[in-house]
Amino acid sequence: MTDETRVACGPNFVPLRYRGVAVATIPRDVPLDVVSLRAHLLGRDAYRRTRFLVARRDPDVPGPTALLQITRESAEPIFSPVTRVDLVAGPDECAYIVEPEADTGIPSVLAAVARDRAPGARAVVVQGRYAHVNVIVEPQPLRIVVREVVPPEPAKLPDQARRVVDVTEDLPPVEIVADLARLSDLAAQHVSTHYLLPCRGSGGEVPGARVSYLDEHPERADWTLLGCTRSLQIHRWFYGDEPPTVDFCPKRAVSGARPADPTLTKCCLQEEHIEQGDGWVSVPWGSSLEHVATALRMLVEREGPSWAPG
Repeated sequence: MTDETRVACGPNFVPLRYRGVAVATIPRDVPLDVVSLRAHLLGRDAYRRTRFLVARRDPDVPGPTALLQITRESAEPIFSPVTRVDLVAGPDECAYIVEPEADTGIPSVLAAVARDRAPGARAVVVQGRYAHVNVIVEPQPLRIVVREVVPPEPAKLPDQARRVVDVTEDLPPVEIVADLARLSDLAAQHVSTHYLLPCRGSGGEVPGARVSYLDEHPERADWTLLGCTRSLQIHRWFYGDEPPTVDFCPKRAVSGARPADPTLTKCCLQEEHIEQGDGWVSVPWGSSLEHVATALRMLVEREGPSWAPG
């Protein structure tokens, strides 16, 4: 195979609009190699939006698939003859996956389908929601770790991050990985018979110990605070002192050294603003989806590979 027959695209190449991807049924007597496909397709009319062609034997039956890039004689008329055919991925490196619930306009969704359904494939064509078809070439999603404290469950910040990623078309492929700290595990750092948690709404419990909640302003007792700087400030305001404390601030773990992976975290001392450091971004404790979307973009811009959708 020569350089003239293959299109160099990837990693994470995704056509910006799936209307530029068409599926073509190729006769069985035409091999799915670039030379044969070129001979079959040159001179045939193609729709003015079509840039990539998924070549298959039968659109309704799984089977060998090739991904091509085509050039038309003109972009002006609604149909124009094909003047060039180049190979993106041949049948030995291309997979066709039907995933009815996948939104194929979302790069991160395409990357997740490729990871789960076609690991190792260089190019993955996905037929998803609304029967729309799109493709990802050399999927290498950026791994973003989301640090959170549980309960409550599900963990809010990872859930928010996944919800944002699942509907965002102009982010490169991202994989959200939750890194959860459990209150019961944190309590083991300072064994006590009585713990004070920030609020009852979190549903936090520590097995084998009495639990009180700071937001209920209970009568002062001999307890250990499972909280953060803001909880300590409120305790000082209520009671005039500082109890033994296990600091569960998710941001604390990334403030001293660069994390191994790009990290999204949170801090209750941030009321409306977003902070960032070396390899991390932190949102307010009560972050909105807009906060999370902005933070993810900041991480991608600073930590992700260069990405230009096709």
